[in-house]
Amino acid sequence: MRGAGRAVRARLRDRIAASDPGLLRLTAGLRTVGAIALTLAVLSLLQTDVHLLVAGAMAAMVATFAIREKQLGAQAVTLALGLPVALASVSLGAVLNTRLVVGDAFFVILIFCAVYGRRFGDRGTALGLIGFQVYFLSLFVGATVGTLPELCGAMTLAFCSSALMRFAVVPATPTGVLLRLRLAFRARLAQLVAAQLELLDAPAAEMDKALEALRDGTARLHETAMMIQGRLEEGTPDESAARLVQRRIADAEIAAERLGLLLLTARTAERADTLTLHLPGAPAPSVAGPEMPDEAGATLRRDLRALHALVLRAGSGDTGTGLAHVRNRLLGYRDEENLPPASAAVQDVFRGIGESARAVLGLRIALDGPQDESDDTPATARSREELDAEDAAIDGGGEEAAQEEQTGLRRPTTRAAVQVAVGSALAIVGGELLSTQRWYWAVLTCWIVFLNTASTGEILVKGYRRLLGTVFGVVAGIVLAGLVGKHTWTAFALVLVLIFAMFYSAPLSYTLMSFFVTAMLGLLYTLLHTYSLDVLVLRIEETALGAACGVVAAALVLPVQTDRRTNELLGTVLERLAEVTEAAVGQLSGGPADDLLDKARDLDQSLADLRAATQPLIHPVTPLRTRRNTARYVVALLETCAYHARTLAATAELLPTHPSIAADPRLRGAAGRTVRNIETIAARVADEQAGAQVETGPSIASLLGSDGTPRYGRITDRVLRHLERLDEAVVGLARPLDVPVVAPKG
Repeated sequence: MRGAGRAVRARLRDRIAASDPGLLRLTAGLRTVGAIALTLAVLSLLQTDVHLLVAGAMAAMVATFAIREKQLGAQAVTLALGLPVALASVSLGAVLNTRLVVGDAFFVILIFCAVYGRRFGDRGTALGLIGFQVYFLSLFVGATVGTLPELCGAMTLAFCSSALMRFAVVPATPTGVLLRLRLAFRARLAQLVAAQLELLDAPAAEMDKALEALRDGTARLHETAMMIQGRLEEGTPDESAARLVQRRIADAEIAAERLGLLLLTARTAERADTLTLHLPGAPAPSVAGPEMPDEAGATLRRDLRALHALVLRAGSGDTGTGLAHVRNRLLGYRDEENLPPASAAVQDVFRGIGESARAVLGLRIALDGPQDESDDTPATARSREELDAEDAAIDGGGEEAAQEEQTGLRRPTTRAAVQVAVGSALAIVGGELLSTQRWYWAVLTCWIVFLNTASTGEILVKGYRRLLGTVFGVVAGIVLAGLVGKHTWTAFALVLVLIFAMFYSAPLSYTLMSFFVTAMLGLLYTLLHTYSLDVLVLRIEETALGAACGVVAAALVLPVQTDRRTNELLGTVLERLAEVTEAAVGQLSGGPADDLLDKARDLDQSLADLRAATQPLIHPVTPLRTRRNTARYVVALLETCAYHARTLAATAELLPTHPSIAADPRLRGAAGRTVRNIETIAARVADEQAGAQVETGPSIASLLGSDGTPRYGRITDRVLRHLERLDEAVVGLARPLDVPVVAPKG
């Protein structure tokens, strides 16, 4: 009974870890709600006015969510600097509240400075955010010079409460966050294996649904891997440990994605294109038959379940000989041991399971330290020897290349500061025409739509989502205000619930976050005894006005068109892809060792930036369906290219240690066409007048065999396949990007 309870708790923990990697959303929500609750508790004991309660709650929220540094020491410094900034801001707000022209002019200057401060990193961003939000708070609660001492006291209490929650009650050290992200990676890896098992059993009519689940699982695993990559430096004791974890995470991700492709190929009547796994909505290939042969299918099903258990380390009862037996059997497939009689495609799936088991073993050694080797079979011992040799070869990488810094109005922070200042000035004028008392809602919306956006299209989509969430939030606010009535503490309790929901949902849906914010505001207006239906309708009008002012400013003042933004990011992705491919091929050809995993991580990050920037182009409300489909197709092709390049980089790093992989000098010349084609497409994206053309020709395999030597002499079949798929995907990129494709003469 006790063992069953532990298993249930373990499954629940894994589900939570997978849904919220690193528990970052849960931590943010609990920390913010805790700071607000503590502030309210102390202020209520002092029997303060409800206006001070609201001001203290809002200040505690700002003091908590504004600070984003990863190191606790840096967080403490920013929080300490934030208090005097907040006190100065609320004081100026109280003094200038009744001075219309001067107050508005100062607000615009403050907004410009707050946005410009982003160029100074997380600390500049946090202090700017605190300054703006606290000034807005002073307008919201109607601060005056007479109430200033009490307001400053409430601010100080709010910052102290935030510090207590951040550093004592709900601490989040870089090491702890990284540990939780590792658990999330394991949980999402297990979910991906479960999706692969569903794909194995899916009838032909449900293949599209199973394939969509496989795509989701693959994307979620990659997302967690990227989150881990971004926190390795702060969360690991030294650089070599960070690189070891980085290597094992990359191995596990690549092995799991490859297993999904092999399984899809085995289930369908044709070779599964990698693009099928990355293009949302792409139909599943036709199924080869109703189901796999009974014996091979049953064995495959058993081994996928075994791999799932191996990933999760399911229950304490599986940690001994039973787990070792499962691991040994799966690892044996790498050495062609006990492969069941089946088609070549199905046997490839078993080999893929063996590679995944090897990746899980390496991940466990890297994260948990040395393992018990008493039950090892020869196949497992060989895998351990390979992993030990790889670990010994891992060393620190080189310094990152300095990036060119833009200056003047070309600098993104300067441009954004000018745009948001102009938009806010328009919002102030228009907002005061709508309401002389609550015009600041338009300014807040204009400010918010510029946060974390870089193009006119992104601002338009964000403004649309905020307006949509506000409309539904107004309805919820009306209902909640009617239910709460004059029950002050019930209203505050609901405010805390809505704030937690706001922070927990923020990374998932901006529309949902806006809904919770607006519903919360309805309760705050109830507490301030200023609630009415007209006030909430005015909130919608001011929100629409603020979003419109933001879009107008972005479109007319130093505009960055979505096409231009995406083209710039597309050029960066192609440059990174060429760098990774050239470096990996160079090392596979016998060239000097390079920092391939860091290059691959840079490629993944640039692709993530491009994916985010294309959201306006692929949004459901976009009327240009052809352009939307093209954007999705190009991003999916780039993800396919990144997968193959990432795999080549990981394989190239095995050269010094892996007995079955050796350098092949012929590879450089054979793959040179692929690198040239990537550079050609990048040049065409940067300059539409560029006349270069993408070349097609014989397969890379035939090029390797053209000199009379064996085709697959010293290079593995897998490397060859990845190179060929990469070459095909790059040629495929040329067509939607309008780059001419020609076959070589003769």
